[in-house]
Amino acid sequence: MHRPRFATRARPTAAALWFSAACGAALAQTELPKVEIIGTSPLPGQGIDRNVLPYNTQLVKRAGLEDAQTENLSDFMARRLAGVQVNDVQGSPFQSDVSFRGYRASGLLGVAQGISVFLDGVRINEAFGDVVNWDMVPEFAIGSVALVPGANPAFGLNSLGGALSLTTLDGRSAPGVRAELTLGSLSRRRLDLSHGGMHEDGWHHYLSLSLFDEAGWRDHSAGSLGNLVAKLGRDTEAGEFSLGLLVGRSHLVGNGLVPLYTLDESGQRTPDLGALRRSAVYTYPDLTRNHVTQLSANWRHDLDARTTLEALAYVRHSTRGTVNGDGADDPQGEVNAAFNRTATSQLGQGLSLALSRKAGAHQWQVGASLDRANVRYEQTEQDARLTPSRGVEPLDAPAELSAAVRGHSRNLGVYGTDTWHIASATHLTGTLRLNDASVSNQLTSRDDYSGELTARPNERFRYRSWNPALGIAHRLGEGDGPTLFANLARNNRVPTVIELGCADPQEPCRLPAGLQADPYLKQVVATTVEAGARFGREGETRGSLTLYRSDNRNDIVFSSVDVNSQLGFFRNFDRTRHQGLDAELQMRVSGVDLGLTYSLLDATYQAQGTLRMGERNVQVGPGTRIAGLPRQQLKMSADWRAVPGLTLGMDLQLVSRRGTAGNEDGLIANGGTQQFDLSIPGYALTHLRATWRVPEWGGVKLFARITNLFDRHYASYAALASTQFDAQGRYTGVDTDAVFVAPGAPRALFVGLRKTF
Repeated sequence: MHRPRFATRARPTAAALWFSAACGAALAQTELPKVEIIGTSPLPGQGIDRNVLPYNTQLVKRAGLEDAQTENLSDFMARRLAGVQVNDVQGSPFQSDVSFRGYRASGLLGVAQGISVFLDGVRINEAFGDVVNWDMVPEFAIGSVALVPGANPAFGLNSLGGALSLTTLDGRSAPGVRAELTLGSLSRRRLDLSHGGMHEDGWHHYLSLSLFDEAGWRDHSAGSLGNLVAKLGRDTEAGEFSLGLLVGRSHLVGNGLVPLYTLDESGQRTPDLGALRRSAVYTYPDLTRNHVTQLSANWRHDLDARTTLEALAYVRHSTRGTVNGDGADDPQGEVNAAFNRTATSQLGQGLSLALSRKAGAHQWQVGASLDRANVRYEQTEQDARLTPSRGVEPLDAPAELSAAVRGHSRNLGVYGTDTWHIASATHLTGTLRLNDASVSNQLTSRDDYSGELTARPNERFRYRSWNPALGIAHRLGEGDGPTLFANLARNNRVPTVIELGCADPQEPCRLPAGLQADPYLKQVVATTVEAGARFGREGETRGSLTLYRSDNRNDIVFSSVDVNSQLGFFRNFDRTRHQGLDAELQMRVSGVDLGLTYSLLDATYQAQGTLRMGERNVQVGPGTRIAGLPRQQLKMSADWRAVPGLTLGMDLQLVSRRGTAGNEDGLIANGGTQQFDLSIPGYALTHLRATWRVPEWGGVKLFARITNLFDRHYASYAALASTQFDAQGRYTGVDTDAVFVAPGAPRALFVGLRKTF
């Protein structure tokens, strides 16, 4: 039997035991404490010592992002942050499907989004589908990244598994000129420039420009993007204010999954297109164009030495256009493909206020936020034919509108949080938030039987949820001893338009093709309980261990109409569960900075149901594992200052095997009885980097990095579907069961220079 060429299966368990031993040895080391302040809501207020919080945050500053020399922000999180993984479902480095503890922040429409993402306090989960466009994040301007775990209610809707808070630099934190140029494999070119400065009367400015272009490593996968950040601010005796402008444009190709091998009824595997040629794509084009323009204003006023008032206002306009070439559902003669286009326009506005105060043993914050958005979405289909290279060419028949949405959303949140110093070594933190949201839309869709366009009545749904959190942190021993913590939190998310638009079992649709009807769906409510310990502080040997369990009530899943139907609809699912542990350790040994994280994740369905997974109807029950999520991850990094000015570094990622979507029940066909394990193997990736500061060149830093050093063949995601091509890519028109994978990028070399002056 043929076995696809993958990396050796990862076995991180032994390293986890080493981690536990190292933690015990490091607990005895203590130095002078350094307090690290972090915000506990989108508007940070006066910030709070992260060591007194009842959960473990992961915080990275600009220097850490630069030293890591990763491909981009999502790659950094995948290599360095505990509990984070990336599925390369789209096949583009800036269209990642990011998950934390199994909850996702993805650019894929229709994905259940469980992480909220903020940029300088502005929530950048788009209104239509709550998607996160990672290509529109201005990475070179990022000053810090904070990942807050759990269903933290202070961060509002979608913070089921966590919240990601990004802050940008300004003229105070990044004065002067910063320039970075990167060239390398895949015909990649990237230029980053910034200039910041401080002026009289407290004024400061900051400009940042990033340009990226590459041919891509897969066929027909060239992409480019650019973004601009401009900030103007002023410090006064009583506070500060700033104006910020973000403009982003991208033209990216995500060619998606490719068949690795086909299957017969006995489970025999035959190598297919992706196994014979690593860079192959199934069909093309698969193009996404994103445009974003955002204007924001931040204001902070110190009412007195202990009280601060903050305000944020923003306007955000985004458009997305997609072009997808796919095989036809019902091939007829020359028409064996479909040319699909979508166009989305979103205009959002928001206002947030927060008042924070330190008063005796209390540090509290109260706040409110209001976010509104208008959405327009259209989807067209056009008859097409396949070319010999599996490209899709539209025919002369005009494109037809298949679905359209005109929608509006309004989210109001009011919250309060207080950290109470109840004893010399004990802090109690409580939070309460009210989320009040409404979603209204009018759908126009084409009837599957008559083919006629029908405008549906305007529908409006309102959701309200009181979300509390309570946690405690207690330091053991005197001074800077280890801290024990525990936290219980609840949060919610409301259904998106894409989910409401395909929620009627009487009018099902094919995911993600259509919007048919919009009956009521319940909101999703997540409850997280976590407990653990941490030790050390910034700049020291430090580490943490967290055990957690998150239960989702009324989760939203795509369900099959019946066991034999190819149609489905979104519905509420009684319960899903994400539980496991996250551990991290940072230390210095013989002049080498070491970092280690280990994650264990058990993500399961906790109720009976029939789900539509790709082209299969899967029976799930309590304990059925959710596909696409590795059970174990181990990440290690090392940086060695070999000689003055020269730093050598390495990253190692070990990821265990993961299940294939559509094979959760062990079957490969509806009504089958024989069990087959189609999970994809784990893998180990090694990345090298070097930085050399050249004094003779005015402090210019030269850098180089090699990704996937040993050129491992691996996949980060897999789904069971059918192919209509043979292994050489020739069209057959016959459906054959196949395992499709998201292939990982091959070895690549990049070099560049960085200069600050």
